[in-house]
Amino acid sequence: MTKHDVEGAEEAMRSLFPATPLQLNDHLSARYGADIWLKREDLSPVRSYKIRGAFNFFRKAIAEGAGDKTFVCASAGNHAQGFAFVCRHFGVPGVVFMPVTTPQQKIDKTRMFGAGFITIELIGDFFDQCYQAARDRVEAIGGVMVPPFDHADIIEGQATVAAEIMQQLPEGVVPDLVVLPVGGGGLAAGITGFLDGVVLQSGFVFAEPAGAPSLHRSLEAGQVVTLPKVDNFVDGAAVARIGDLNFAALKDFSVDQVRLMPENAICVTIQEMLNVEGVVLEPAGALSLTAIAAMDREAIKGKTIVAVVSGGNFDFERLPDVKERAMRHAGLKKYFILRLAQRPGALRDFLNLLGPHDDIARFEYLKKSARNFGSILIGIETTTPENFTTLVANFESAGMGFEDITENEILANLII
Repeated sequence: MTKHDVEGAEEAMRSLFPATPLQLNDHLSARYGADIWLKREDLSPVRSYKIRGAFNFFRKAIAEGAGDKTFVCASAGNHAQGFAFVCRHFGVPGVVFMPVTTPQQKIDKTRMFGAGFITIELIGDFFDQCYQAARDRVEAIGGVMVPPFDHADIIEGQATVAAEIMQQLPEGVVPDLVVLPVGGGGLAAGITGFLDGVVLQSGFVFAEPAGAPSLHRSLEAGQVVTLPKVDNFVDGAAVARIGDLNFAALKDFSVDQVRLMPENAICVTIQEMLNVEGVVLEPAGALSLTAIAAMDREAIKGKTIVAVVSGGNFDFERLPDVKERAMRHAGLKKYFILRLAQRPGALRDFLNLLGPHDDIARFEYLKKSARNFGSILIGIETTTPENFTTLVANFESAGMGFEDITENEILANLII
């Protein structure tokens, strides 16, 4: 990949969609005392950067004579939507394989983007089964497999994000920090490659979900590592194995440049950007902003920071879960198991322990067979984390048996 090749891809891309905006965000800039620029890939036609790599792959494959073939991909997310959009643009047939468990909203959007040019096949409960079915179809029909991130043409397409950034920054301005989300690594490989020699190597920060640290673990090991399991909450970046080509492009960066973002912290960013800025972000799209929030404010004060906002395909049915996770991360909501005496007035005595800003969000008996005591699950929301310090002190002074299960992942998943 050369800068000339990327610039050529970026120019060709204008036949498909205009450059996504690079916006100086006043809210974040004021908070951190820095110039925070957001590259808004959530404003592409498919609300993610994935359309770039797909376009570049198709463009080159068709130029090499594949225009009469059927293109195939396996994806339940942004790659499928970019693939479908590009199939329609070039007027070529495509098949999208998705797991049977894919939400109907994603199926409908993919079908809409590729209207008349794609078919969707639902195969298997897990992505691996779906991916194998796609590979089998390609082999059976002599089709063209379009990978989501581990291909030179995909990387080159994603690098057009960097080409646009340098065109859109004020003249003479060079970023001190470029913050990139990482899943399969195609975006990070493309942008770091294009900006090599422009931005210092130490000026790149990579944001990964804590539950899917593929790049982090691979840099630690010095080779590509396949994670035994991943947390799929950040579905746009929950990748068990970073691409081989992408790791080769990123292997010389320090593991300290990879910031692992807790899934609940990402929810804080999603909620804030929606409530304050009116910007809808998917979990992967909030990664880079969450990484900035975790940085030392004095260390970034006065700097020029570019954060790539990678996508905004958010299913609003997930909003209650996002709010729940955000409150727990901010220390504003906790869950307790209480041992409450089975006697008249016990509940009133408990209620008297609550502060004026403590609100009961959930109250449920877990066991009613005990003769003298009963176990109760209670969820409490409050206005500041310090209120829980007072509440716990009240529990202890009253001699009430309790256990805070807020961060107990096993119990929380079972009963919350």
